[in-house]
Amino acid sequence: MEVDRPEVADLVTEVATAVSRRAAEVSQDVCKLILREIPQLDDDKPIVALLASSVDSNVGTCLQILQHRIDLTAVQAPASAREYARRLAQRGTPLTALLRAYRLGHTCFSDWLLKELAEHTDDPETITATVQSTARQVAGYIDQVSEEMVTAYTRERENWLRNSSAARAGRIRDLLSGHRIDVSSTEATLGYRLRQHHLGVICWTSNDAIAVDNITRLDRAISHIAAQTAAGAEPVFLPRDESSAWAWLPLGIRDRFDAAAASTADLDGDLHVAFGDVVKGVAGFRLTHQQALAAQAVALAGGSPPRVVTYAEVAPVAMMLGSGGLLGSGELLRPWVLSTLGRLATDDEQHARLRETLLAFLDTGGSYKATAERLTLHKNSVQYRIRRAEESLGHPVGDSRHDVELALQAGRSRPGNRPARRCRRR
Repeated sequence: MEVDRPEVADLVTEVATAVSRRAAEVSQDVCKLILREIPQLDDDKPIVALLASSVDSNVGTCLQILQHRIDLTAVQAPASAREYARRLAQRGTPLTALLRAYRLGHTCFSDWLLKELAEHTDDPETITATVQSTARQVAGYIDQVSEEMVTAYTRERENWLRNSSAARAGRIRDLLSGHRIDVSSTEATLGYRLRQHHLGVICWTSNDAIAVDNITRLDRAISHIAAQTAAGAEPVFLPRDESSAWAWLPLGIRDRFDAAAASTADLDGDLHVAFGDVVKGVAGFRLTHQQALAAQAVALAGGSPPRVVTYAEVAPVAMMLGSGGLLGSGELLRPWVLSTLGRLATDDEQHARLRETLLAFLDTGGSYKATAERLTLHKNSVQYRIRRAEESLGHPVGDSRHDVELALQAGRSRPGNRPARRCRRR
């Protein structure tokens, strides 16, 4: 049967109309497939949301072409698809990942059409002609849109590289990767001392509209927060894309910083900030950034992020999110246990006994008598050990009971039941 015959065109229209009634399901299937097969596109909530919008627009446009027999020469790629390509270019995601996403989407979309076609006819010649017709139109659309995506991506990538410091970004990527670096040359390139205390910051806007001055606003917000420090040095500022940025604040010898107080004043209403902990050195530069990312993930998971979130406030929840693959929770767990337990995390028999006693004490609801019975100790011995444990913690256990109990349980699960070889207070 000729693919251009009227009955074939009518059947294509019927199939596309039927599939369009389930367009949301089609888009969800395409998104799930892309994120499963290309993990690097499963970056963060805003970029995944933009992917979903791009997929939804492409599915809808392709179905309209099939339904209404629209000439491909009159069709342009959806705005959300072009914006998604631009955002990937800004983040340095390889173009090959974007093009593979379109190939996967093409396959998944075609499967839906074929399944629906089988519900309308069982005539082999009609099926063959209809498959050829739909395949030609869908492939033509994908080919045309892919070309537009390449153009949008390439142009944005060139602009982005011109407007940002590739050398600085490269140095930061090396730092965050954990690879060995030349500290002196890295400090010279960044204009920033690595051998000091750092505070990692993530700043982003919740406004869906992309403003041309967003980078300037983010930079201004980071500068405002940095002005609250006494170190006097400029922060490291790295735009992530047009709606978010990473930064590190130099604190010198200071190991404390009131992040919430420093960020709430004079901050634009649609801007949000996530902070890591104050940590020191090259390894600390990476750790505080991971913590800030984890805090941002918790804030975004709630659907309505607060203006300011600190890692200290959400650490347990952040590590639970990390265990699901969002972040490397193993790298966050050990520093958090050390910070929470203080000297009580010291790896020796004396502190191990104190940890065991304190965990039993918390598990029995703070009962000296029940703890003594469980551990076969005299009640006075339990009281003495709890006192010593609080001295090692640096505060009464009731001040942060849940965090202490969770840290004790986490330390207990480590090989040998030893939380750490050494304890360093931050």
